Amino acid sequence: MTNESENTPHFHALIPFGIFIGIYLGTGFYLEFSGVKMGFYKLPGPVAAMVGVAAAFMLFKGSLEQKFNDFLSGCGDKNIMTMCVIYLLAGAFAVVSKAMGGVDATVNLGITYIPPQYLAAGIFAMASFISLAIGTSVGAIVALGPIAVGLAEEGHLSLALVLAALMGGAMFGDNLSIISDTTIASTRTQDVGMQDKFKINLYIALPASVLTLILLLIWGQPPHATPVHAHSYELIKTLPYVFVLVLALLGVNVFLVLFSGIALSGGIGLYGGHFTWLSLGQEVYKGFSSMQEIFLLSLLTGGLAYMVDKEGGVAWIISKIEGCIKGAKSAKVGIAALVSLVDLAVANNTVAIVIVGAISKKISLKFGVDRRESAVILDVFSCVFQGIIPYGAQMLILLSFAKEHVGFLEVAGFLWYQGLLGLFTFLYIFWGAYSQVVLKRLPPK
Repeated sequence: MTNESENTPHFHALIPFGIFIGIYLGTGFYLEFSGVKMGFYKLPGPVAAMVGVAAAFMLFKGSLEQKFNDFLSGCGDKNIMTMCVIYLLAGAFAVVSKAMGGVDATVNLGITYIPPQYLAAGIFAMASFISLAIGTSVGAIVALGPIAVGLAEEGHLSLALVLAALMGGAMFGDNLSIISDTTIASTRTQDVGMQDKFKINLYIALPASVLTLILLLIWGQPPHATPVHAHSYELIKTLPYVFVLVLALLGVNVFLVLFSGIALSGGIGLYGGHFTWLSLGQEVYKGFSSMQEIFLLSLLTGGLAYMVDKEGGVAWIISKIEGCIKGAKSAKVGIAALVSLVDLAVANNTVAIVIVGAISKKISLKFGVDRRESAVILDVFSCVFQGIIPYGAQMLILLSFAKEHVGFLEVAGFLWYQGLLGLFTFLYIFWGAYSQVVLKRLPPK
């Protein structure tokens, strides 16, 4: 990404993003309120993004060749390409594991030993554990999505509630994991240690997660008593999920984790006669294909974000926020607003942190904010908004598992964790006693 501090602020640079978001959200809301199920996803995100890209080419200064080079530079950004490869591997892991019977086995195992009234809370806990272990909310959603849908159907639970629980747990780990891209980006841009950021973050995320679990235990009850029945399952088919968790906990690179998971699921499927070498290859490709929309959307928004940033759109947002800052607390709120607005624009929490990281560090130094706190605020609010926007990768993938049974607006009402995470962060910012207790437990900065 370009260095936003070197760009002259220009409001007009935000117009292409406004066109993209306006077309995508406008169409989605219109269809949803017209009674069309999954209205947000009738118009493919990449098509709306492409209109925004076309607007950028028409409105921005420079030669066509220069604008095309800028667009490709954004598409090829390391963070964008990293996420795209993760999408492909996560999709392949999900499809291959399902094809060899892993999803059915895990659902049957869960429904046998977990009472239905605890399933929603259990999904939240499992998603939290998986995303914390592998450092990616997308990976957790892909791994647990089919399982969550199956458990909800078997336990006669609200599918929207269960999917929201999965999203909340996935964002818990994405925000907190020390191997998450957002953690790496936030700590590197603020030049602080991961362990210090983790400790402050934990004091904010843990109470939010506990309250979410309580709410899920209260509201996650099936409409009528559902007896627990023993279901048949083959334990070996659940091993790929356990294997992936163990590798991630050992600190293995996320690419190797997912690739190894694909290999193990494929091996079990070949051994059990669920597919041949040829059909295994076909299943892997189906997994790749299942991520086509989010892959293209990430590329296009990455290129568009680079063009908007270079033209001064992000600098304009920054200049407006800086003008409202009067002291340390308002500086923290400004950093939160900054990363939130950019995440709404680029629909990628890691990219949002990368874009605003340098200016957030400058704001912290200028107004006396502990940079460990600014790292936490960057990570928290990028994850809060990434976990609620209908055009983000996480929500797109999550609702794809529900097919047309549930839509964004139904799930949005149950996204409790994201709201509580934001609430506890504001409590941390404005309640001095809370923040002082946390900071005293850390070594001097």
